[in-house]
Amino acid sequence: MTSKIIFDHLKIYAYHGVLPEETIIGTYFILNVEIHADVWKATESDALNDTINYAEINTIIHEEMKIPSLLMEHVCGRIMRKIKDTFPQISFLSVKMTKTNPPMQGEMDGVSVYFEKKF
Repeated sequence: MTSKIIFDHLKIYAYHGVLPEETIIGTYFILNVEIHADVWKATESDALNDTINYAEINTIIHEEMKIPSLLMEHVCGRIMRKIKDTFPQISFLSVKMTKTNPPMQGEMDGVSVYFEKKF
């Protein structure tokens, strides 16, 4: 059985970007994270050890977002590696990261990168 844990539109202020002003001013980023793992045992045991602790996932995401990077791709890679290292029972992981105010011409809701990996 596969279960999913989904972080939907986690909004974090951070300082990622290639341009110098992006690392000084910062902007909001929206993260969507999907995790697949067999956590069926928790439906019977009601024990945190039998599932993926999403509070820990939230902490990992926030810690990695605090580290300024040039590329959103790099941040996503760090988030995915840290989550998988912490919870090896994960069978699938995806991260979508959106920069809400990219320094580019035109009106938009943001620019996103998306990664997914099966394990």
